[in-house]
Amino acid sequence: MKAATVRTLVRLLIVPVVAVLAALMVGAPGAHAATDLSKVAEELRENPVYVDPAASGQLAESDAEALADKIKDADKPVFVAVLPADFPTQDLFRNLRTETGVTGLYGIRAGDEFDARADSSVMSPQAVSNLVTAVGGAGDAKAQLNDFVDDALRNVGGSAPSSWSDGSGTDVPVGGLVTVGALVAAGGAGAYAVARRNRRRHEEEQRAALEKLRVVVDEDITAFGEELDRLDFHPGEPGADDAMRADYERALDSYEQAKSLMAAATKPEDVRAVTQAVEDGRFSLARLTARREGGPLPERRPPCFFDPRHGPSVADASWTPPGGATRDVPVCAADRTRLSEGRDPVIREVDTEYGRRPYWEAGPAYGPWAGGYFGGGILPGLLIGTMLGSMMAAPAYGADYGAGYGDFGGYEGGDVSGADFDSGDFGGGFGDGGFGGGDFGGGGDFGGGF
Repeated sequence: MKAATVRTLVRLLIVPVVAVLAALMVGAPGAHAATDLSKVAEELRENPVYVDPAASGQLAESDAEALADKIKDADKPVFVAVLPADFPTQDLFRNLRTETGVTGLYGIRAGDEFDARADSSVMSPQAVSNLVTAVGGAGDAKAQLNDFVDDALRNVGGSAPSSWSDGSGTDVPVGGLVTVGALVAAGGAGAYAVARRNRRRHEEEQRAALEKLRVVVDEDITAFGEELDRLDFHPGEPGADDAMRADYERALDSYEQAKSLMAAATKPEDVRAVTQAVEDGRFSLARLTARREGGPLPERRPPCFFDPRHGPSVADASWTPPGGATRDVPVCAADRTRLSEGRDPVIREVDTEYGRRPYWEAGPAYGPWAGGYFGGGILPGLLIGTMLGSMMAAPAYGADYGAGYGDFGGYEGGDVSGADFDSGDFGGGFGDGGFGGGDFGGGGDFGGGF
């Protein structure tokens, strides 16, 4: 019978069995500092928070359990270890990640120092460094670790490892099998209820995100249908040829496909195929228009960055978002003219909890929507320095919202990868955030001035 399983089930059941478990553990090895890193890793595979016996004065058991429950309820791969000040820190993160074999975000407090690392598949190195900087000034361990976890849960990708529900650990004495068996039987239902609750919460979040997207996508489909009507093309009209009719048929097919796909969508990532169909249809319309007017056929380009409803872009133009870095973005003819004249482009805005905002500042659910328009891996570069771009910087962004841009891959958060991970994600000395002392040099969109 697994000791870690018993501990988890006791917390789930919230029953007064401490005395029983203490009796069962008679004869077990006494508490001492876990100088063996494999012990820390073993505990973290079963529970998101580990407090070394020699560091128990830093974080009370009740506080550690509350922190662990918070992480489990969020269903995110966040690991926290509280270690004594004299715990060896040489290659600590890399070795711990190797020992656990689980993809995730790891925060460690050793004595009074705190640092963190993560697989880039769940959080970018820059985001991790920002988290460490944000909580670095917190006083006691409880405040600091709660701040870290709260911030991390809002940004980390992926899901919690299944081992937090399954449990594995050392054997308990045979004399306690009957009592423990009863706890396991009751606790199994509790563990199942927690897992079901987490799944239900995730499904509800996805449904809410999809409903936000549905409004925007329906606007896109409607706008595309109006373009078809304005074109007023008739396959039998004078001058129509087979190429024109083929373009028109493709546009109609794309319109019907977009409506069908949206009607069948059940999660945010399904939207990517919808907007991709709309974009395919708009390109067919652009080709049809060129044929009717006797002009050169347009090359296949991304749609206008500022609002895909503007149609295929005609060029790349330099643009600097407020407070951000300059970058080249694909623009339609009208927005190219506006920018050249020093005017603002016409930007697609969507409803957010802060009012109407540009789509790239509206949150992660809009990633699949934008990805259907700007496929092939170009979107993260266009969005660098924006809210959506920062979220998409982590490869496992697709774990929750199905980015799927071709250049995002690897293990999702919580997956068991063993020693197969990028050791560079966990490099650097303890306390430097992996960035050589945490010097950001005032560069980038958010650097300097603080």
